[in-house]
Amino acid sequence: MQIWLKRAYETPESNDGTRVLVDRVWPRAVSRERAAIDYWFREVAPSDELRRLYGHDPSRWQQFRRRYREELDEMSESLQPLRRLVDEGRVTLVFGARDKQRNNAVVLKEYLETS
Repeated sequence: MQIWLKRAYETPESNDGTRVLVDRVWPRAVSRERAAIDYWFREVAPSDELRRLYGHDPSRWQQFRRRYREELDEMSESLQPLRRLVDEGRVTLVFGARDKQRNNAVVLKEYLETS
């Protein structure tokens, strides 16, 4: 299982494997061509309510992480296409957040690797 993480604003590379956008909204100022996204799985992104609650506030990171994992537990069917891609080879989870250590893609990667 090879799951990588990359911001949507970083240059796509040939070794990224399958590039999957895991945000509910398209990243600002990034064209579809430049992003080179193979799949966009909006349904595995955190709920709008949870996104607003977190607001990328580091002090809310642990709460966000716990609640997003609870949401992921409830969406096993929506995760199946992503799990299949991960089983087939390298997948890069693409996200728009500025914070590379505290974002939904980090939690999703951990979740896929441990469940």
